[in-house]
Amino acid sequence: MLPWEGSLAGRLDRHTVVSELLRDNVLGDPFERPLWVYVPPGYSEGSERYPAVYVIQGYTGHLSMWANRTPFRQPFIETADAVFANGAPGCIVVYVDAWTTYGGSQFVDSPGTGRYHSYLCDEIVPWVDAHYRTIPDRESRAISGKSSGGFGAMITPMLRPDLFGALATHAGDSLYELCYVPDFGKAVRALRSYDHDIRTWWADFQSRPAFTRPEDMDLIGTLGVAACFSALDDGTPELPFDPVTGVLRPDVWQRWLDWDPVRMVPRHSDAVRSLRAVWIDAGRSDEYFLDLGASAYREELSKAGVPDDRVHFELFDAGHGAIDYRYPLSLGWLAERLAR
Repeated sequence: MLPWEGSLAGRLDRHTVVSELLRDNVLGDPFERPLWVYVPPGYSEGSERYPAVYVIQGYTGHLSMWANRTPFRQPFIETADAVFANGAPGCIVVYVDAWTTYGGSQFVDSPGTGRYHSYLCDEIVPWVDAHYRTIPDRESRAISGKSSGGFGAMITPMLRPDLFGALATHAGDSLYELCYVPDFGKAVRALRSYDHDIRTWWADFQSRPAFTRPEDMDLIGTLGVAACFSALDDGTPELPFDPVTGVLRPDVWQRWLDWDPVRMVPRHSDAVRSLRAVWIDAGRSDEYFLDLGASAYREELSKAGVPDDRVHFELFDAGHGAIDYRYPLSLGWLAERLAR
């Protein structure tokens, strides 16, 4: 395995897209966004149309990280290319940027971050269909992601079944009483050093190199997700717990629970029953208990009436990190089903 960039059998195009929906967002984040579009081998020589798989990132992830090279592993750009070079039915793969100042958007519309769900669905999808030979139909369009990206992959077909008919979620955020609540206690302890005010920590975080204090990772996630799920109308993130005692604030916490994919499935049962392919996996030792969230989400799909032959469910030996080797597995599986 070479430790430097390899050639692709397909082609990766790097674009910049101007988003009117992200213009004037509360954080002042860029409304001109990078967009990477991969086309499979043979695309340039023919006139065939292809299914599309949209890939979204985990929290604190950004588009350029898809090209990151770690020791003894290839980045997903290359392992995805190998899926099609090795004979899987061709797909257009779309890498979407949804970075915010807080490190992520959860791919939802929020006054605390911006209209990232609408940006994905109402700007990026039409742009790709207009500029590439996609099959512009929900039956030929899937969405895939890990962690917060896996959450986005679970909720987007529920909210927009007109656009997406398949998904892959790797350790996607779900079953919030297990994946989020344990970090609330850590956040409360950390905030003792900041007068119990997460805004004081945020000002300090912005004044120094990031992640140079042990509490940074816990607090950036808590603040960022609060900005996505429970921001006030003026964009101020509202924590779902008391920052002094850690006691949950029921009304704010309910706003988070309303975004739990496990709890969303019964409210969107018609949409999930229409899914043609669902890949669900997680590591058995996931530090955020997302293996349990995956199991609960899979159970809700069964209760909603999603046939077993449309679902791939798997728990494997791993934690939450370094599971990028799973991404080409789900991509190849989706490619086979989108081609049918």
